[in-house]
Amino acid sequence: MSISAVWNTVYPIIIAILFFELIIIIHEGGHYVAARLMKIKVNEFSIGMGPKLLQFKKNDTLYTLRLVLFGGYCSMEGEDKDSDDKNAFSNKKVIQRIFVVVAGAVMNLILGFVIVLILTCSQNLVGTTEVAMFDDTAVSIKSGLQAGDEIKSIDGMRVYTTNDITTGLSRSEDDVVEMVVLRDGKTEKLNVKFNTEKADGVEYIKMDFWIKGVEKNVSNVLSQTVKEFLSYGRMVFLSLHDLLVGRFGLKDLSGPVGAVSVVSTAVKTSFYSLFKIMALLTINVGLFNLFPIPALDGWRLFVLIGEGITRKKLPQKVEYLINAVGLVCLLGLMCVVTFSDVTKLF
Repeated sequence: MSISAVWNTVYPIIIAILFFELIIIIHEGGHYVAARLMKIKVNEFSIGMGPKLLQFKKNDTLYTLRLVLFGGYCSMEGEDKDSDDKNAFSNKKVIQRIFVVVAGAVMNLILGFVIVLILTCSQNLVGTTEVAMFDDTAVSIKSGLQAGDEIKSIDGMRVYTTNDITTGLSRSEDDVVEMVVLRDGKTEKLNVKFNTEKADGVEYIKMDFWIKGVEKNVSNVLSQTVKEFLSYGRMVFLSLHDLLVGRFGLKDLSGPVGAVSVVSTAVKTSFYSLFKIMALLTINVGLFNLFPIPALDGWRLFVLIGEGITRKKLPQKVEYLINAVGLVCLLGLMCVVTFSDVTKLF
């Protein structure tokens, strides 16, 4: 294999890893900045995991660069145990601790919003939900779908953006989709049949129509950005719903290996595809971290809200035990999906 061929295989993986590290740095950086604003002592801010490569100390904080660029953390005084330091996390007011806990997820969501804004601005036209035209081989037109129809919902899922249309079609369980459209000011309900195609052993609906685009202006760019941002966020909850009701199983989940594979493929395709996946993943990380699951920021937020209401702290040992069990479960799940990712690769 030539050096060029090796490089073409390796560089997308390197970019994918750096891309994930950026999401983590933004998250941990949110915790760090919030801690500084609340005058909480930060013992260490680390980029990466494993053995130290570089380190320096400033204002009582150790800054480190570690060997494995797939992780990082912001370690605060009194975060996991009681401390006598007045600037310890555990000694700050509940509202201050809540601010620090949610800051990481908020920074991920802000990053996602900025990326979506950049993507919207980079497009020649702003997408709508109106059918513009059909492919020559389109079968959906035979089911009554017409050019000019404004798609309002797909299989009961409300449609606000072009992205919602592709999401709705991808979630359909067969090749017939129930669509509600707005036509000449009146609502019509259609059962639209589509052709399907297979990719990686999975059958998908083939979208055989095009969506109308309109000229950009400040108003519709901002409006579209907000809608797309909310659409990406909804995809997180839709995926969770589909997993809980059994539409998808553990074999359909992807861990770090699968995610790197998807991102590296996007790198080869286009920077637009890369940034679109980046927006989805950073919004996913931000929202998922706020779920009240032990070992995640959402659990700590849940505990702090409880403390604020009851005026009583959860015993340190109890909180530690719950977080430890949650961490073991999350690591176990990650091992399972990583094994599944590797199996799929080979």
